[in-house]
Amino acid sequence: MNQGEGATYAGQDAELYYVRDDVVSHYALSFIMPVPADTNSLHFTWHSNKKVDYKLGFQVDNPAAMSLPKSSIPAQGEVPRSRSVFRVDLFCLGKMDAEVIVTMQLNLTIQANNFTALNFKRRKTCYKRLEQPDPKVPAFPNKTLNRPMFETVNPAPTTSTRVFYISVGVCCAVIFLVAIVLAVLHLHSMKRVEMEDSVSDSGSSQGLSQPSTQTTQYLRADTPNNATPVTNIQPGSAPILHLAAASFPNPGAPSHEAKIYPSLRIEKNDLRSVTLQEAKARVKDIAISRERVTLKDVLQEGTFGRIFHGFLLDEKDPTKEKQVFVKTVKDHASEVQVTMMVTESCKLRGLHHRNLLPISHVCTEDGEKPMVLLPYMSWGNLKLFLRQCKLAEANNPQAVSQQDLVHMAIQIACGMSYLARREVIHKDLASRNCVIDDSMQVKITDNALARDLFPMDYHCLGDNENRPVRWMALESLLNNDFSSAGDVWAFGVTLWELMTLGQTPYVDIDPFEMAAYLKDGYRIAQPINCPDELFAVMACCWALDPEERPKFQQLVQCLTEFHAALGAYV
Repeated sequence: MNQGEGATYAGQDAELYYVRDDVVSHYALSFIMPVPADTNSLHFTWHSNKKVDYKLGFQVDNPAAMSLPKSSIPAQGEVPRSRSVFRVDLFCLGKMDAEVIVTMQLNLTIQANNFTALNFKRRKTCYKRLEQPDPKVPAFPNKTLNRPMFETVNPAPTTSTRVFYISVGVCCAVIFLVAIVLAVLHLHSMKRVEMEDSVSDSGSSQGLSQPSTQTTQYLRADTPNNATPVTNIQPGSAPILHLAAASFPNPGAPSHEAKIYPSLRIEKNDLRSVTLQEAKARVKDIAISRERVTLKDVLQEGTFGRIFHGFLLDEKDPTKEKQVFVKTVKDHASEVQVTMMVTESCKLRGLHHRNLLPISHVCTEDGEKPMVLLPYMSWGNLKLFLRQCKLAEANNPQAVSQQDLVHMAIQIACGMSYLARREVIHKDLASRNCVIDDSMQVKITDNALARDLFPMDYHCLGDNENRPVRWMALESLLNNDFSSAGDVWAFGVTLWELMTLGQTPYVDIDPFEMAAYLKDGYRIAQPINCPDELFAVMACCWALDPEERPKFQQLVQCLTEFHAALGAYV
């Protein structure tokens, strides 16, 4: 289907392929495209580079509502060698209101022993017709409209006709008045929101330690309360992603407002160049003496950075100590690298949530490389943990079930929902920036040293800045715009990481081609053994339009319900 068809039926400017380079897309064939009541023609583009014979047939599941379709091509013949378009016409009988499943079967034969059957399905909406068909609608050849042998011609309009026109006029007047009232209410609400935003902006703090005032909005009207998860979603198909975006339930009660983050809040990637002294000044209030820290094993090591397992002595009782992560740099690290480590470590500072892991202390004494301390999590980095589970044997105590993975995703979504309510944008959500303990508790951390410890996950696109290209939304790649909706996109990729136990997304795609790849509607494929409902959650996070993506509150509820459903079968 061409871009025009995709825009008409699914609201996305993208083509939908059923057969491409001699490969049949079973995901596309399994999707039943809805056809509105006012659409009576379908158009298909086809061609073949070699001789292929075809036979075309149709079937409807409700003959009382719709007759068999007609096509602009013969019932059998040869597939054209050049790119061409054929039309399939659908006409309802007008006898009842119904949704008719129309099946178009296209049998392709290359040789006597090479036979392929393709079944294209559409869901056509038909309505009962109260009046005679419009004579201007073209009929197929050799088909005439059924008319009575005798009919009475009224010389003047009847009373019922006059009543009909009067009713239409009254309805138009009512609609016009309602439109005016809605416009006035909309303008009034816009002014109120602007006043609230101005008050919020004037009273908000510049740092992350003092979150700004939350904004209360209504959920979009196209988010039904009783929707069910979408299945049979085709990876890489923008139209199907658009349809799946409306499948998330309202996280609040239907009759109340739900607090969600402002979806239009956009932030540029404004990591300012600050000096090391300025970075140290930002964390002066949590600085401690280096003598209280004891370094043990090296947990991770990069080109210029290291993460240690360490111990921190209690300030009041030197006989007590607690375990910590210690982030630091090697002696040959530049001042810019040291400054970035300290600055990026402050991303979550001052925020308190069970699924966040902000820094607790720093050591910034002169003459020594700075150290950043975080609470210790026994199983460490989530990405390394997932990969270890993938390589582990079945009897390994770290083996995880699908229910465990969904529980991890719920925790990450809860932490991100908290950040969204505080209007904090993470910009680098991924499994590498999460940690986990032996009780399967997951916490989100900052991205300090992530570029050095996971260099294969970051790429420079010619702007002298390493970025997580494979986790970034399209608007972030093209315009360097970051928002909570962009974090939702990254969450979808992180969920994919969970279900693949730490595989790298888009591993075969050149980073320089990622923007064009995403813009054309392509996405990473559904992981093996991943339920359709869970992949539908990922797919909704990857909608091109940020407004089409679900909010983190919705993701939390959707995943929680799916987790409960999994538990019912275990």
